[in-house]
Amino acid sequence: MRMFKWSVVLLALMLQACATGPKIHIDSDPSVQVANYSTFGFYPTLGTDRLGYGSITSERLKNATRTRLEALGYTYSETNPDVLINFGANLNEKLRVDTVPTGPTMGMGYYGYRGGMYGAWGGYNQTTVDQYTEGTLNIDVVDANLKRLVWQGTAVGRVTDKTRENIAAAIDSVVGEILAKYPPQAAR
Repeated sequence: MRMFKWSVVLLALMLQACATGPKIHIDSDPSVQVANYSTFGFYPTLGTDRLGYGSITSERLKNATRTRLEALGYTYSETNPDVLINFGANLNEKLRVDTVPTGPTMGMGYYGYRGGMYGAWGGYNQTTVDQYTEGTLNIDVVDANLKRLVWQGTAVGRVTDKTRENIAAAIDSVVGEILAKYPPQAAR
């Protein structure tokens, strides 16, 4: 029984180690060549602003996005951008419950007195409960003339204590991961 418990713990740690960073999802309008746009700006009131004023998070998102898009060849324009960028962010408390059948035990046997002669009844289960915070960040790219969404990148992942300790670096990192999938500007 002890060996099985350590196996479950080891498996859980291995799975957690494989889950590095958020999952990135991209969607775009197939009728639009996003790389043909050359300028971008930001919506005056972003989805991450609350109560009529700009948030620190919005400023961090704008700075990280501007840096990444300019590196891809796009030009920032306050007056007449081809596309407008908007953000959406959400935090949700999640609860994950896993039940794993322990199956027959070998070795020390059931309660230790069977000593490998035969296994226990296989109806025992081990249940683990994991409570965590899941964060979602959307970056929307909207055609400024058509007022239509043409590209969207979404990141979904766990928000850890380490993330909360350095929010600026976390925002910069996740914006970079999302916009790594954004097309560079087409050569003109």
